[in-house]
Amino acid sequence: MLRATLRSFLAHKGRLLLSALAVLLSVAFVTGSMIFSDTVNHTFDRLFASTAADVTVGPPEAFAENQNYASGQVGTLPASLLTRVKAVPGVAGARIDVTVQNVTVVDARNRPVGPTTGAPTLATNWSGGARSSVRLTSGHAPHGDREALIDADTAANRGLRIGDTLRVLAQPGAFPVRLVGIATFTTTNPGAALLFVDTPTAQTRLVGRAGVATSVQADAAPGVSDAVLKRRIAAELGPRYTYTTQAEQAKSAAESLATVLDVIKYVMLGFAGVAVLVGVFLIVNTFSMLIAQRTRELGLLRALGADRRQVRRSVLVEAALLGLAGSTVGLLCGIGLASGLIRLLGAFGMNVDASQMVLRALVPVAAYAVGLVVTLVAAYLPARRASRVSPMAALADVEVTDGDRSLRGRAIAGGLLTLPAAGALAGASAAGSIGAAASLLGLGIGLSLIAAVVAGPLLVRPVIRVVGGALPRVFGPVGRMSQRNALRNPRRTGATASALMIGLALVTGMSMAGTSMASSFDHEIDKALGADFVVQGDHFAPFSPAVGNAVRKVRGAGQVVPMRYVPLLVTLPGGRTVKLTGAAIGPGADDVLNLDYARGDTAQALAPDSVSLSQEYAARHGLRVGSRLPVRFADARGATFTLRALTTSQSTLFGDDATLTMGLVTAERHLPRSQDAALYVNAAPGTAKAALRAGLEKALRPYPQVEVRDQADYKKLVRTQISVLLTLVYALLGLAILIAVLGVVNTLALSVVERTREIGLLRAIGLSRLQLRRMIRLESVVIAVFGAVLGLGLGLVWGLVAHEVLALEGIRALTIPWTTVGAVMAGSVVVGLVAALLPALRASRMNVLAAIAHE
Repeated sequence: MLRATLRSFLAHKGRLLLSALAVLLSVAFVTGSMIFSDTVNHTFDRLFASTAADVTVGPPEAFAENQNYASGQVGTLPASLLTRVKAVPGVAGARIDVTVQNVTVVDARNRPVGPTTGAPTLATNWSGGARSSVRLTSGHAPHGDREALIDADTAANRGLRIGDTLRVLAQPGAFPVRLVGIATFTTTNPGAALLFVDTPTAQTRLVGRAGVATSVQADAAPGVSDAVLKRRIAAELGPRYTYTTQAEQAKSAAESLATVLDVIKYVMLGFAGVAVLVGVFLIVNTFSMLIAQRTRELGLLRALGADRRQVRRSVLVEAALLGLAGSTVGLLCGIGLASGLIRLLGAFGMNVDASQMVLRALVPVAAYAVGLVVTLVAAYLPARRASRVSPMAALADVEVTDGDRSLRGRAIAGGLLTLPAAGALAGASAAGSIGAAASLLGLGIGLSLIAAVVAGPLLVRPVIRVVGGALPRVFGPVGRMSQRNALRNPRRTGATASALMIGLALVTGMSMAGTSMASSFDHEIDKALGADFVVQGDHFAPFSPAVGNAVRKVRGAGQVVPMRYVPLLVTLPGGRTVKLTGAAIGPGADDVLNLDYARGDTAQALAPDSVSLSQEYAARHGLRVGSRLPVRFADARGATFTLRALTTSQSTLFGDDATLTMGLVTAERHLPRSQDAALYVNAAPGTAKAALRAGLEKALRPYPQVEVRDQADYKKLVRTQISVLLTLVYALLGLAILIAVLGVVNTLALSVVERTREIGLLRAIGLSRLQLRRMIRLESVVIAVFGAVLGLGLGLVWGLVAHEVLALEGIRALTIPWTTVGAVMAGSVVVGLVAALLPALRASRMNVLAAIAHE
């Protein structure tokens, strides 16, 4: 049996090739994501281990870094702590660090020299010690407030040389520097641009205060562990500051890095999941058709003494060989894919050495586990059907077909799956909380997808009679034969169309959710934003007060209302403390923003030591007008605010779902060094908007870190962000369509072999080669359109339910992407035509007499 199995596998290796491609793709994406993540993590682990201090003393209050970044705050501590840290037993050396992120560096032509990929520009004091991530490779160290170093990667990317003049736009103000040296990274460049100045300049020009530091870093003496040194330093300085060891700092940095890497990893695993899912249908179809064509062969094996278990095992061994071959090639492709991703990081400024690629033992284990599991699971049902072939089948060339009994079973199973799927989707629509709704939506999508796959063959006859009804009238007998060929085996047609159905259901549902989100944001921007223009920083970064001063001097600028983000620790009733980012708005808010209130008004909300919250958030946490809210700021200052107003809806213009707002006077009194996050500007009476915009853009040329936007720009920005998600969905669709095309090609190719005698007879009675090719192409188109119809129907249902879930977050507009729907239907016709090219060409080249004599 083993010898017969191997010969059968080698005899059909061409027909199994397309199925192996599905296994290859799924394994490649799984292993590629693992190798890529492991390599980048290992590289950064070495970076953190070689550059992080043994113990770092940080400023008080542990606010999230992104909250401080949004407000422009820089956490500091007294630089005088350095003397006390050096005196702690076990400290071999110590130094202060002054690093800020909220800076922009521009060249002589006023162009930012920092990265354009979203990575930060960091300005820091030059130490040049052994733990530094860079070393001075040309020039000399900076001295005085007019000299600076820059990293070699930024210098190369922007064409900077020693002697060039740069301008640093920092929170305290702008100042010029001359490049006196170039520093080269000793390990991995994480993608940031680094500017180095001397320590006094960093304190006064970057932070705005002499005698401060952003951290104090200590190195342990030989024989002293980091944990012991941390306890000693903490005992000396007290509980006011934060203390982290090298391992803790590396773990924190790795977790921050993981938020970026996880996006790439999960995207690739998403591709792998799609490849696995649609690959299963392709393999099931392939083995089912091969077994149908080998009915006599299997019957002879049974007649010669092979029992059912041996036949079933024979088919599974063929599947295992297919899985081994696909997994091996997929593993090699995964290594190549990881190498390509690592090089792609280099294009974004993050230089990881591809020669130090990490290949853990778990990677090949995962590769072969995925490949073998996919093929064995997919081949199990065809193997069971093969084991049921009677020895009498050797006497008559008959197929193992699925009759009405099989479809009746599918009808029962599909109905049993449809009921809980419909219940889960209905529950998601009616749920009152976003968490429960999202869980029910995910369950409903999974169950409805399985139900559609199981019940798909039941829909083949009614749907194809409709979508292919015009073929007999348009193409005559050729059209009638193509329609009947698609109807001949509903189970096969349903399985072939399922791969395409999955991809189209996904893209339709996500497109519907995305366009609905965009429409909702458009509506909210129209409703909430009353200003003519908004001045904002790139990536919503805060900017210095100099920008506001420049805007106010523009001719024709009327009302100018600043808005700042204020990170807060708020103590709720019951004692629970939460982190919120409040919006501090200046006088004249009603002229530039349209806020709806359930209780109170703007004057009460922006009164001294007063705040407003969204009505929903306040009700959820037991707050009402008049409630007292103890808060703490990023610099550890405390205060107590009074809730004076409740807004009726959340706003996309502010951060948290709490929509916490306060007056700018309140924020400046408690947090005086925060930066503006936005300026809302109205044109003065008699000034045209176009003229004001031109004046604003001219006045802000020295500040390239900010942009002027109107409502249309705001909407475009939101739609651009949503389009990133839709681009990912379309990429998933592309992969699904690729494998779906392979499935249709495979089905048609095997079908041509299966119908060799029939094709020969048709040619003998007068069917031309052109008509034969047209018949196969039309059959392929009908199958593809059938899959598109099922996918669109399923996707529209998912999109409608997803809209009801998003409505819980205030996204209430419903938009159906008719352009996408039309493109999907047109694309399915193209898919059918492309998939039929090779099978149709092969069928038309058959020798008529040899085809008639074929058995």
